Amino acid sequence: MADRHRLAQVCAALWLVAWAAWAQAARLPDFTELVEKTGAAVVNISTSKKAGPPTAPVPREALPPGAPWDELFKHFFGDPGAPRESRSLGSGFIISPDGYIVTNHHVVKDADEIIVRLQDRRELTARLVGSDRRSDLALLKIEARGLPAVRPGSSARLKVGEWVVAIGSPFGFDHSVTAGIVSAKGRSLPGDNYVPFIQTDVAINPGNSGGPLFNLDGEVVGVNSQIYSRTGGFMGLSFAIPIDVALEVIEQLKAHGKVQRGWLGVQIQDVSRELAQAFAMSRPYGALVARVLPGSPAAGAGIQVGDVIVAYDGRPIESATELPPQVGLTPVGKTVTIRLLRGGHEETLTVAIGRLPEEKPPPAEDRTETLNFPALGLGLEDLDPETRQRLGVKGGVRVRQVSEPARSAGIEPGDVILRVGRVAVTGMADFGLLVSRLPPRQPVALLVQRGEDALFVAIKPDKHPEKAKRD
Repeated sequence: MADRHRLAQVCAALWLVAWAAWAQAARLPDFTELVEKTGAAVVNISTSKKAGPPTAPVPREALPPGAPWDELFKHFFGDPGAPRESRSLGSGFIISPDGYIVTNHHVVKDADEIIVRLQDRRELTARLVGSDRRSDLALLKIEARGLPAVRPGSSARLKVGEWVVAIGSPFGFDHSVTAGIVSAKGRSLPGDNYVPFIQTDVAINPGNSGGPLFNLDGEVVGVNSQIYSRTGGFMGLSFAIPIDVALEVIEQLKAHGKVQRGWLGVQIQDVSRELAQAFAMSRPYGALVARVLPGSPAAGAGIQVGDVIVAYDGRPIESATELPPQVGLTPVGKTVTIRLLRGGHEETLTVAIGRLPEEKPPPAEDRTETLNFPALGLGLEDLDPETRQRLGVKGGVRVRQVSEPARSAGIEPGDVILRVGRVAVTGMADFGLLVSRLPPRQPVALLVQRGEDALFVAIKPDKHPEKAKRD
């Protein structure tokens, strides 16, 4: 009787284990149908670029023609007269049956030849329709008809935690499939102000660039672009360009071969807790204007340094990273409303969006008696007229020495301080007068220019700012 009871317990336990395993498997998605339906629209892209002849480590002229070691020399060092080729591999996907293909700009950049390999093993030469460095997108065209094409979805409806699938050619291994979840949306990466990236934990490696990111409905929701890595390999952080952004860029590339972006003409930054206190804000939010470019749409509309943009074209702005993508996608010439905070009061302005100009290299730098402000941790000097003209500023003082608390605030030697709070600094005497009026131990916002970039930093003096001391 006891044995029968024990056997029943064992059977029940085994049934529970089997049921748990089945339930767990039932909750995990099956990607097989998705891959079967969409895989044919994913392509492998290889490029080649002709390089100049290699530099021989030994003067070739020193070798007489037909010498016995001549072929040996060629074997190890190559023929200096023969051009070399550099090759790169990437991925892409067919966006329309008539042969338009989307990939990354960096995959095809400077390529002399682009070869597209389809799933059926055909290899076709592609023509570059257009490429855009700022969004890292490129549009190719191959001469073929009736091709399998992807179905675009909506990255706006994508949710954090949702399953996604990547198909591409990591390290040249065609049609490799990896899966994961959406880790975050709207990520801003250094040097990529116009793309609110989708962050995932999908395994992406060299060669995946330009491939599609699918949702479980088999719709493309992103273009795999880059990874964050300290080793060069996948570390659980990969980033994709949202398909909503990609489609806007692709349409412009298809129509014009290049992209026109909206331009407001401001440099902005996030509002920290200390800056919110310094500007008498109830909480940190919005995009703080650190610089208004002369002749820009923002300047014409009356936007000022120290304004905090809290809504653009009817959409709230919680952080500075949200504004550039919205401005960039705004049609050139469109008039939009901007809601901002100025001196603790809310104002609404209208501005006609301009066209983003080409990038310019930052101006060079220069240098004179240093005054020290120990409570702020700053040693400053006046700017001579020539330096002001070269830096494009009307006033300001330059930082020569930095100690605490200025160092912790992020100020560096060579920075130019343009404002104390919302008040412009004309020179050293002006700066000394302004800081002498500061309340003790209260954060003060300083507008700093570094090269062509400007940003506000908040310094909390250790004591009341005393009179300046000369070196």
